[in-house]
Amino acid sequence: MTGVKQENFGFNFQLDDFQVEAISCINKLKNVVVCAPTGAGKTVIAEYAIMKALEEGKRLFYTTPLKALSNQKFHDFCEAYGKDKIGLLTGDISINREAQIVVMTTEVFRNMLYGTTLGKVEENLKNVNFVVLDEVHYMNDEQRGTVWEESIIYCSGYINIIALSATIANALELTDWINEVQGETYLVNSDFRPVPLRHFYYSDNCGDNILPLFSSEGRLNKKIKPEKRHRRYIKSSKKDEKTHVKLIKILNDRDMLPAIYFTFSRKRCNAYLGDCQKLKLLNHFEERRLSQIIDEYIVDNPYIARSKQLEYLYHGVAAHHAGLLPGWKGLIEKLFQQGLIKVVFATETLAAGINMPARTTVISSISKRSDEGHRILTPSEFLQMSGRAGRRGMDEVGYVITIGDPYHHPEEIAELASSAANPLESKFTPRYSMVLNLLQRFTIDEARELILKSFGYHTSVERLKPLYTEMERVEDIIEGTANFKCPYSLTTEDIREYNKYKNMFIQYRKTLKMLKKQAPKGQPFPPEIEEYEQKTKELASRVRGSKCDICKNYRKHIRDLDILPRFERKYKRIKDSIEYEKDIYWRQFLNLMKVAELTGHLQENYPTRKGFMTAAARVENEIFFIELIVRGLLDGLSYAELASVLCAVVTEDSRTMFHSKYKISKKARKAIYECQDLMRKLWRIQQEYNVIVPISLTPDYSAFIENWALGVDWQEMVSGAEVDEGDLVRIFKRTLDVLRQLTVIPDVSPELVKTAEMAIKSINRDPVSDVV
Repeated sequence: MTGVKQENFGFNFQLDDFQVEAISCINKLKNVVVCAPTGAGKTVIAEYAIMKALEEGKRLFYTTPLKALSNQKFHDFCEAYGKDKIGLLTGDISINREAQIVVMTTEVFRNMLYGTTLGKVEENLKNVNFVVLDEVHYMNDEQRGTVWEESIIYCSGYINIIALSATIANALELTDWINEVQGETYLVNSDFRPVPLRHFYYSDNCGDNILPLFSSEGRLNKKIKPEKRHRRYIKSSKKDEKTHVKLIKILNDRDMLPAIYFTFSRKRCNAYLGDCQKLKLLNHFEERRLSQIIDEYIVDNPYIARSKQLEYLYHGVAAHHAGLLPGWKGLIEKLFQQGLIKVVFATETLAAGINMPARTTVISSISKRSDEGHRILTPSEFLQMSGRAGRRGMDEVGYVITIGDPYHHPEEIAELASSAANPLESKFTPRYSMVLNLLQRFTIDEARELILKSFGYHTSVERLKPLYTEMERVEDIIEGTANFKCPYSLTTEDIREYNKYKNMFIQYRKTLKMLKKQAPKGQPFPPEIEEYEQKTKELASRVRGSKCDICKNYRKHIRDLDILPRFERKYKRIKDSIEYEKDIYWRQFLNLMKVAELTGHLQENYPTRKGFMTAAARVENEIFFIELIVRGLLDGLSYAELASVLCAVVTEDSRTMFHSKYKISKKARKAIYECQDLMRKLWRIQQEYNVIVPISLTPDYSAFIENWALGVDWQEMVSGAEVDEGDLVRIFKRTLDVLRQLTVIPDVSPELVKTAEMAIKSINRDPVSDVV
């Protein structure tokens, strides 16, 4: 900035080369993609853009994939630049939205680009010079990845994109795509880690030793041997110390804490935590400081005092997973960042987003359960977890310890630890709201142009490479077959004609021989046979008169001509497949249009009144949601009953069976039955047009939210319920989000808006309410 040394760009520390390179791109007002390992210092680049925007009187949007991460960035920026200059938008929270710097979730930014309930696009983006897309590698997310693609495609050309990503294999491909869609874009790619990682191996057989995973030559350490499988009937004694407890003691003795211990189930996180109740990892000063922070936190969040896991905090250990209350996880994060929690047992969700670096990360297994059964971790998943090790400015080295087991050879661990990150893959998915938003502002041809700008379409050439290779091979065969060189300058038709007459001659000769054999012996042949013999001689003369009859290449030529149609059909099939795959997004768009037209949300390629409502909706199946409203299925319900029905709409099919002492009210149950009829009708229409947009209607949590809205105490509600409190809060928050949408979607009746507002007020209380 003005009056500061160029090499530091206003910072009071020396920047790394990749940071300087990225900042230079920002100063040139160019788009930039920054790919660097976790903890390398990508945030410094965004902070420079913030300072530049503030100095020049411009605005900057900072997007993150998670509400929790948005809240964290909001607090950090408020502290650094002043509360008056920072805003926050996360869908359910709006603070100082006109500020120069606004932190938001990526979904909010995408919605701004559509306009709809957030106001006109031009107003939303007024005076915005930069947008920071943090954690842009979330494009790989199966459910939400499309949001990042849409944000980049629809972003106004005058806004400079600063895309920050963890290491990915195809960073250049991502940059090329943004360059194609948004103009000149530079790639800053760095594998620099300010705190290098060292990989280790541990198992029960290692005793008190943690073995280096690699030798000095970069190969698997020869001291590491495969674990032996124990017979099932051999059980460890209860007195035997658990592997994780032994390892934590070793880490404590070697000053390798704090650590994040990754395991892949909530149940195991809680069990491992229970095994640590005898550990004492805090000194006297840390215990006093921890108690003080907990006491202060409980004053603002009294429900925390009832947590069953509270006692473990005083031992310096904690669990962190999606089944815990958000407020509780906030306390864990605060204590861990201050060094007062020494070990956190966490699921891999902690590896993404929240700023909780540690000295050591422990990865309990290199495989995890998925919908398709157990599978090995991907290199990117392993990198994301291991990247949490090593705190810049605090640690000289970050330690990554992988636990061995009998089911995975140590070579597999070494291979995974040394693998490069996975490439980004497009998860672009057209939806009803996308169709109706685009057709509000663009013609169908312009909409097609935008859809074909997706990263998926851009990468289709690479994705379809095997098909292109096969098509080229078949095409070469066809050309080689069709364009053979005849030594006698005959054409393909000449050869086909010769082959036709030759086959006729062979058939005539065979038939003539049979006729003569059947004729009476010693008598002249009948006129019919004489005539047949004459025809056979004519055919023989015609065949022998062709050069093909003496050509050595005839057999090859005719065989090639016989198989040519087969290869031509194969070529057409491959070509059709390529066109189908290339245009898959546009065909999905057209199929969604057909369903929208049939259900009255689209007419003559423009949204109807219902269509404008659907365009403003942000739920899994927007047409289903709006049909519930316009058909009056939500009318006449109390605020608690409305919450109950909408809770069923936002809840996906649950695989976990649990008992609830609460029942859904009769009126809410009747409304859900009516919703099921509508769901079946819409599902049939979608099937007819090959549209796969899920329709959820699962009332598993409806009784909980209905009673919560009626004022039941949280502790009373969850006692005896076989459900994680974090799951309840997450479902309640989803319901709140839909209720808030009811209050802003156009043409919703005033009565329904009022009921939704009452439901919001009754549900949004601790521990469900958002803490910023």
